[in-house]
Amino acid sequence: MVDIQTILFGADPTEGIVAVEAGEREAIVYIRKGSRVYQKRELFTPWMLVLRSEDTPSEGSVTELNGQGYRFLVTFPTWSSFTAAHNTLRAKGIDHLSYPVAEKQFLLMSGKTLFKGLTFDDVHRMQIDIETTSLSSGGESDRILLIAISDNRGYEQILEGEEPEMLSSLVSVIRERDPDVLEGHNFFGFDLPFIAARAKRHGISLAFGRDGSELTFGTRRNCPIGGYSKPFIPPHVHGRHVIDTLLAVQRFDVAQGRLERYGLKDSAQAFGLSEPDRVLIAGDEIAELWKCDSETVKRYAFQDVRETQKLAALVCQSEFYLTQMVPDTYQSVASTGTGEKINSILIREYLRQGHAIPTSQPPRSVPGGYTELRISGVVRKVVKCDVESLYPSLMLSQRIKPSSDVLDIFLPALAELTRRRVEAKRRVKQSNGTEKAYWDGLQSSFKILINSFYGYLGAPFNFNDYDAAERVTTSGQEIVRRIASAIENKGGRVIEIDTDGVYFQCPAGVDTEEAEMAFVEEIGNTLPAGINLVHDGRYAAMISLKIKNYILVGYDGRKVFRGAAVRSRADEPFGRKFISDAVDFLLTDDKQGIRKLYRNLMRRIENGEMPVAEFARRERVTEKTFRSSQKKRAAEVAKGVPVGDYITVYEKNNGQLGLIEEYAGDEDRAYLLDKLYKFACRLREAFGDEFDSLFPRPGRSKQDQGQIKLDLFD
Repeated sequence: MVDIQTILFGADPTEGIVAVEAGEREAIVYIRKGSRVYQKRELFTPWMLVLRSEDTPSEGSVTELNGQGYRFLVTFPTWSSFTAAHNTLRAKGIDHLSYPVAEKQFLLMSGKTLFKGLTFDDVHRMQIDIETTSLSSGGESDRILLIAISDNRGYEQILEGEEPEMLSSLVSVIRERDPDVLEGHNFFGFDLPFIAARAKRHGISLAFGRDGSELTFGTRRNCPIGGYSKPFIPPHVHGRHVIDTLLAVQRFDVAQGRLERYGLKDSAQAFGLSEPDRVLIAGDEIAELWKCDSETVKRYAFQDVRETQKLAALVCQSEFYLTQMVPDTYQSVASTGTGEKINSILIREYLRQGHAIPTSQPPRSVPGGYTELRISGVVRKVVKCDVESLYPSLMLSQRIKPSSDVLDIFLPALAELTRRRVEAKRRVKQSNGTEKAYWDGLQSSFKILINSFYGYLGAPFNFNDYDAAERVTTSGQEIVRRIASAIENKGGRVIEIDTDGVYFQCPAGVDTEEAEMAFVEEIGNTLPAGINLVHDGRYAAMISLKIKNYILVGYDGRKVFRGAAVRSRADEPFGRKFISDAVDFLLTDDKQGIRKLYRNLMRRIENGEMPVAEFARRERVTEKTFRSSQKKRAAEVAKGVPVGDYITVYEKNNGQLGLIEEYAGDEDRAYLLDKLYKFACRLREAFGDEFDSLFPRPGRSKQDQGQIKLDLFD
């Protein structure tokens, strides 16, 4: 019988573990009991897996596991001997499975996980923020002005004075308060490197570790954030986790899509976390203000750490609760992808049962979800129905799992996560305050894993299975086509089909929300067992343009933009506003208003009346920015900007890019006129034959002259 608790949370039930540090032969386990943390030392045996017994390194002892794949478990007497063997196998190109992080090895083999029995509030979290004279840490005049500290136990402190004394006091506060987690916004990119540089200059030992060891930095890694990865250099503090809320909020916003900027103040304001009397000071004004009004700067810094604490409580809880399941540290869980999390859970259970780990299948393409646009233009009274967790539901109802999962733990794990999420969501509705936050964080962590089980099948992990992934997508295509047919057979009009949902108009007589829900339920009753169709929204209008590109208008007037054709974070603000305003006129059939809106914008551009903030666009700097010959203009203005960060640029009339802060009335107005026309073209399907008369193309654009501008950023 499958022990689902063991599969999901590991075999070791020890509660209160807040950190693990593994060394040569032993691991130190830090366990929290209320306000105290004590140590427990345990034997640590490094290990790896190889495919053939003859590949076993001479320093290791081998145990043969059941099954096929990586079936020879090799253990080593010390971490040093493992590292030497690992490097030798890599140099020889010998296939093996190993983890170069000692803590992960220990957690995988021991069955322990962190934070069992603890809530997010139970863990001691400390926030740190510095104010400095400049962004550079190496100059004679560069220094830290103050260090602001807070924690979730009510402690707040400003450290000021001479820089060496401040740094020594910071060490003392961390050692005395003994937090489990250190948090900061842009912590990895600015605060910690700046603190380390200044400490080195003064000969101060940053002994932040629970064992008295110093803050150190590892090798560069990539943090997956949606469709791209942001490089960072991970810090290490013995016995503590270090969390950068800048990375956390970017990961959190992948699904939310609410933020245009990820700075602390912007994020806090967008999520409603700012204090009513929030002090705002431009970065280049802090040093001067410190000289004449230090109290205002202190208040500003206190609000920084308070916002960091609130932001972490919002965006980090799901990763925290995932750490109760995943055999890894909280700091690592917060910066790795979900596929690796599932892989670790599966490998842990297979090793516990003494079974070999399969090799991953070579990659191949898998068909995607079914999409189809059937009606474009303005459509009134629209309903969306959606299959709840379509792919996980298909996997469970049709028993679709990896062929290599011979121990049959993949589907039971998915089923239990689904059950627990349903229960946690129920508890969210019944709770308030901290209890509500606990259940919401828990259900979010379950959701993250559940939604990754399908993606795991078609990715380069040990238990992947491309045939199974294809069966999921083709079954999903069949389901949504079936839903669309049922809607049309009952007199409805299908507007768009997209993977797991359908936008449609109800048949005549179905006018109220209750009637719509009953209609959706009727359609759902025609679907196979285990597939649950729900009413997922109702809208006064839908402006359908292209597949996956549309605008929804609620009965309250609120507009929702979907797809890059109608709203992109890389669009100039004037274009986004133009589309939003044009939609308002479109809904009231005010052709004169639309014509006037377009021509007024043309006039403002031609006369140079548009402020730079309206036509500057925000772009992300990538590694390609500095490598591609097509991005020379971008590289010029992005010098010194870290990869993954953003700059705000505009098109200059000399063919170059300019930074918004260096604007000198030199915008390329021909480019902006052409761009306005292109924004209008995004709505062409909504206006049909009237488009050309409403939106005349400006005079010859640079593109017409053959001077095609290349996309400069990813």
